[in-house]
Amino acid sequence: MDKAISEARTVNALEHYYDKQETATRECLIAVKSIVLSVDENIIHKRKYQIPFFSYYEYNLGFLWVRKKKILLGFIQDKKSFPTTEQRIKDNVITLQINLLDDIPIDDIKETFRQLIEKYNKNLRTKKPSW
Repeated sequence: MDKAISEARTVNALEHYYDKQETATRECLIAVKSIVLSVDENIIHKRKYQIPFFSYYEYNLGFLWVRKKKILLGFIQDKKSFPTTEQRIKDNVITLQINLLDDIPIDDIKETFRQLIEKYNKNLRTKKPSW
């Protein structure tokens, strides 16, 4: 399959996730997506496990998920970021439930993603080239 067609289908499926939500939920999801993407220009928004996912280089960073009409923003500490002495099998995930009737905690979201990115940047700087 042509790469461009595959990418177009992924984008359409990703946008469909937002489009299929009720109006208030969709608007909140789009606002949170914008907040996350504003943290760093290297954050990538993609579809993974049928939901919107955010990554930073090769690290998983977070996700958005609607479950039982509740919005969850997941913060992921990728298992690849742990020292090799700490043998982690799974990523650490912390979720924040976002209430449609309350203000979005913009500063908390940005600060949590900045901390994750800072940790990932330390790992990226200390990695040795594979050649």
